[in-house]
Amino acid sequence: MNNVYRLLIIFFASVLIGFAFNLFLLPHEILTGGVTGLAMLFGLKTPINAGYWVILLNIPIVILGWRKLGKQFVGNTIFSVAVTSISMIYIPIFGITEDALLSSVFGGVLAGAAIGIIIRFYGSTGGVDVISLVLIKKWDVPLGGLIFFLNSLVVFISGFLFAWELALYTMLSIYITGLVIDRIHTRHIKLSLMVVTNQGDELKKALLANLVRGITVIEGQGAYSGESKKILYTVITRYELAIIKPLLKEIDPNAFVSVSESMEVMGNFRRE
Repeated sequence: MNNVYRLLIIFFASVLIGFAFNLFLLPHEILTGGVTGLAMLFGLKTPINAGYWVILLNIPIVILGWRKLGKQFVGNTIFSVAVTSISMIYIPIFGITEDALLSSVFGGVLAGAAIGIIIRFYGSTGGVDVISLVLIKKWDVPLGGLIFFLNSLVVFISGFLFAWELALYTMLSIYITGLVIDRIHTRHIKLSLMVVTNQGDELKKALLANLVRGITVIEGQGAYSGESKKILYTVITRYELAIIKPLLKEIDPNAFVSVSESMEVMGNFRRE
């Protein structure tokens, strides 16, 4: 995928997040989840704009991601965080509607759609996404529980500082955002990946270096050409597919690739 095209998509999606926050959520003191929610909270309770807090809170997380994840992913994440922050600084905080319920629903939908698109184009909005990917590379931990804890922390703080009714609207917005993200980029879904390639050894090394999955290598032969080929088979998450696509195009753009959804995975899904 052309890097300019990817960055343009991430740019517009990040600006959309700024609109969702400043036109729907912040005017009613409704927050979102995770690190961005904390930034919005600090923005409401201090003279410093929430956009600046987004940058400050994401600095240590991005440094962690730079050390543990790919440079391209972290670069896209830094770009997204920067664009989102600038958008929140320059887009005026102005409520489209006085109905807090409508604002929480539409704000959650817009934020979820934008975040899902950014993740789909090999980036993230920082915060919990980066932490989750780092943990995935180390342990098979219940990431849903971690995300729920961070989001619940924002809701709990929101209830004490503002009003519990607004905290419930915050929870509704977080829930809707999660639903929309799952519809756009369901990273929890497991995929069966089969690659038929002439660059089997090189591609195998690249996949093992970037994934925590085992790979089965099968000797094959082209029925028409008679050429010997390697067939690489593995099961990945949908999120990891964004990592694999650039590798395939770089190492063997002519490889035959089949991706299908796995109904159930049993056995050693993670490489030790």
